[in-house]
Amino acid sequence: MSKATDAQSLEKRLMQPSARMLGMVLSFRKSRQVQRAFGAILVNVVVLTLGVLFALPFYWLLSSSLKTTAQIFQMPPVWWPNPILWTNYIRVFTESPFAHYALNTLVIAAPVTIGTLISGAMVAYGFSRIEWKGRDLLFGITLSTLMIPFTVTMVPMFIIFRKLRWIGSYKPLIVPAFFGSPYFIFMLRQFFRTIPPELSDAARVDGASELRIFLRIVLPLTKPALAVVALFSFIGVWGDFLAPLIYIDDMKKYTIALGLFRFLGDRAHETDWGILMAASTFTLLPIVLIFFLAQRTFIEGIKLTGMKG
Repeated sequence: MSKATDAQSLEKRLMQPSARMLGMVLSFRKSRQVQRAFGAILVNVVVLTLGVLFALPFYWLLSSSLKTTAQIFQMPPVWWPNPILWTNYIRVFTESPFAHYALNTLVIAAPVTIGTLISGAMVAYGFSRIEWKGRDLLFGITLSTLMIPFTVTMVPMFIIFRKLRWIGSYKPLIVPAFFGSPYFIFMLRQFFRTIPPELSDAARVDGASELRIFLRIVLPLTKPALAVVALFSFIGVWGDFLAPLIYIDDMKKYTIALGLFRFLGDRAHETDWGILMAASTFTLLPIVLIFFLAQRTFIEGIKLTGMKG
């Protein structure tokens, strides 16, 4: 009996450290799970808070478009319009040719986007996929033009376009897009450098020309980057105010940015801020819709354009 008792006691002693170790492992796993859950909750709270902060100005714009001017400036702020003035949106189109301004902007934005894609893609292909003397030097000069602000080149460009008798037309806004944009050339060059050069080499062995390689091999692989360039180009034209103000002198040819500026009152007329907010909502609506429809392609293009320097 004594031997059996000693064996049982020894077994219990041997089992006690294992049980302690198992308890320590389980408690460590629980603590790690709690930490992960707490971290996930903290990240979600931070993201949600930032999302609310970013969405707040857009909500204020939308709600203000349904208010009277008195409600917009009332303190404390009125977060929900009462009554809801849907007539502000109707007056945007009845009291001004706002739809005509939007159409004018599309007339400019479509060729500018096409020209930017064509010129940017071709120049970026030459800088990234073709070896030629002085390539890197010319690419550095191209990038250096990014440091020159528009206000520096504004007067010389106006003089050139005036001598060409383009002032008052859309040509100063459209034609420069077909000569390349340094920023978009840089973006597309970065993306082109991520494409394996073996694809082009194999096509050259088969007798394909550089133009055929560019059109049949490289461009189909760069759809995400081209989508980003097209979206940025369209947004830039849609919201551009200074360039149309300089070159367009006919109110019938005003863009949507200049048409939006007309809703601001002068000394004789007080600004109707409700109509102005409604017009601003219509101005932002196409950009928001395009972004959400092309969000996946847009994010993929942004991610891939900086993979290789």
